[in-house]
Amino acid sequence: MALSRFTADDTELAQTFFQRAIALDPSFAGGYSGLAAAQLQAANTFMSRDLAEMVKSAEAYARQAVALDAADAEAHTCLGRVLLHQGNYEGARVEVERALGISPNLASAHGMLGSTLIFSGHPKEGLVALERGIRLDPRDPRSGVSINQVVMSLYFAREYEAAIEAAKRVIHSYPDHPLVYRWLAAALGQAGRIDQAKQALAKAVAIAPASFDLYVRSRAPWHRPEDHAHTLDGLRKAGWRE
Repeated sequence: MALSRFTADDTELAQTFFQRAIALDPSFAGGYSGLAAAQLQAANTFMSRDLAEMVKSAEAYARQAVALDAADAEAHTCLGRVLLHQGNYEGARVEVERALGISPNLASAHGMLGSTLIFSGHPKEGLVALERGIRLDPRDPRSGVSINQVVMSLYFAREYEAAIEAAKRVIHSYPDHPLVYRWLAAALGQAGRIDQAKQALAKAVAIAPASFDLYVRSRAPWHRPEDHAHTLDGLRKAGWRE
């Protein structure tokens, strides 16, 4: 699947494919939830679309998917992802639990549960859910997101050396991942490995300047203020200057 290749071009291609699927079969819930997921990835990872606009559009598509098939666990998972992007942790958790009630072994739902736990202040519990999702389906189209969030959960749990090693594994699989270098830089900064931190910071800015602006110079709606401050602390130690 184009989404799983985790590049800006493939994410745009995925949107085109899902739009075609909807045009061919307007009653197919998967087309709507797939398009919602692709829109979110385009906006929050690659910054190729306006974030606020895409979150609004993705919510409409995700809700349409749920309306078409209330028993579609992927649709509920997707709606949970949209709600998380709005900073609605409780709503996201409700949708993910609905998804797991329908399909207890759905990898993407476990990954989404992990995301919700991490961003709502429970990184260790989130890591358990993420790792379960990865074990259930290592080839899940969102595995690039999940393994980056493994790094994030370890960073928020202040397990900096483990975060560094996890970040290196992400880079091995996704060398152009636009988010992981930021977490690597912050973790290296916290660990006092300043020369390496500066190199990772330079890569984070160079590979995705728009992403860096969204997540560092401003605070994304799904990041708690204290988690954002913790991230900035690591980046400042890595040499970042506002």
